[in-house]
Amino acid sequence: MSSIVASSRTLYDRFTSSLTRFEGIGPLLLRLYLAPIMMQAGWMKLTNFESTAAWFGNPDWGLGMPFPYVMAALAACAEFFGGIALLVGLATRLFAIPLAITMLVAALTVHWDNGWLAISDQSSWLANERVMEAGPRKAKAIELLKEHGNYSWLTEHGSITILNNGIEFAATYFIMLISLLFTGGGRYFSLDYWIRRWFERSEPGGRKEHTASGAAASV
Repeated sequence: MSSIVASSRTLYDRFTSSLTRFEGIGPLLLRLYLAPIMMQAGWMKLTNFESTAAWFGNPDWGLGMPFPYVMAALAACAEFFGGIALLVGLATRLFAIPLAITMLVAALTVHWDNGWLAISDQSSWLANERVMEAGPRKAKAIELLKEHGNYSWLTEHGSITILNNGIEFAATYFIMLISLLFTGGGRYFSLDYWIRRWFERSEPGGRKEHTASGAAASV
C-alpha cells in the first residue's frame, strides 16, 4: 500500500512540475478575456463623457457621486488604458488595482440592489423576488410580440429575456482582477516578464537565467 501511495505521489509531483513551464497560460487567458471588456467599457465612457459624468453625479436617476467629472474620468481611463495594459501584460499588477476598485464600486453602487443574476432566470437558485417578478412581464411581452409582431424573426438569433443587471459580471471581473494582482501577467506571454528579464540581465552580476520559481515571482 505504501509503495502505491509513494508511486502516486511521484507521478503527481512530476505532473505538477511539468505544468510549471506553462503557468503563464492562466494569467494570459484572464488578460485576454478581460482586456476587450475593460477597453469597451472605458471607450463608451470616454466617447459619451458628458452623459457619463451626468449619470455619475445625478442623485435622482444616477449614482449621486461627488466630483462626477473626476470620478467619470478616473473610471474611463482606468478601464480603457488598463484594458490595453492587460492585453499586452504591461504593469499588470498595478493596473489590476484600479480596475478591481472600479468593478467593486460598480457592483456596490449600480448592481447590488438587483441581486446576483445578470439575466432574469427564474430557474436559478439565486433568483430573488425581483427575478421572479420578471417572469410574468416576460410572458406578457412574448404574448404581445407573438400577437402583433413577427416573433420568429425577432427571436431568430436569441430568445427574449429580461435584464436583471445584478452583480454577477462585476463580481466575476473583480475576482479575475484580484487573481492577476497576485499572479502578475504571467511567464513568457507578458511584457512584464520580458522587461524583468532584461533588467536582470542588465544588472552587474545579474543572473543569466531565471529559475522556475524566480520567473513566476517576478511577473
